[in-house]
Amino acid sequence: MNGTNGTNGRPRPVADAGNIVGNVYDKYGTRNPIARALMRGFTGAVVDLYLRTGARSVLEVGCGEGHLADHLIRAARPARFEACDVELRPAPGLDPQIALREASIYALPYAPASFDLVICCEVLEHLADPAAGLAELARVSARHVLLSTPWEPIWRVMNLARGRYVADLGNTPGHIQHFSRRAIRELAARHLQVLALRRPLPWTVILGEVRH
Repeated sequence: MNGTNGTNGRPRPVADAGNIVGNVYDKYGTRNPIARALMRGFTGAVVDLYLRTGARSVLEVGCGEGHLADHLIRAARPARFEACDVELRPAPGLDPQIALREASIYALPYAPASFDLVICCEVLEHLADPAAGLAELARVSARHVLLSTPWEPIWRVMNLARGRYVADLGNTPGHIQHFSRRAIRELAARHLQVLALRRPLPWTVILGEVRH
């Protein structure tokens, strides 16, 4: 498997200079039946938790080409939906209600408690300081934060099983943090009360409520 923000062959920059946030595999457009089944599990888990919040204002941080934002807004349309990344390369045909903006996860250009729900999927594993990134997500959320990260070491095992990144022991380029389910839950608990955890192979998806 590769990271969630595929860029059709063009790695995309990260807030931490020298690391790759996006990966070169377009998993949203893949025709591989196994990859498609895994993606259905991932998006299903994220949509389920997204709908559970009933949020009227939503921010996705690290939106990549905007595929996940587009999927979510079509599942339930809040009054306000914004998405940001350090460099925007939006896919064609995104829902026009999605307001796109360039921003770093370490310095989000929003006031405290600006959104009912803040979403950050497949980003924390790329950060030199994921705790600082999470603190910013919690700062701009009035209530909920929805996170996902690859489930390690299963992520790397699955990469090795398909013959990818063998020299790096299955590590996807740009992944500098490696979260077990316990590790990402413990990180989330620094700022969030964990309300739900989903386990779509090979990810961990968490919904939490901000500890104000």
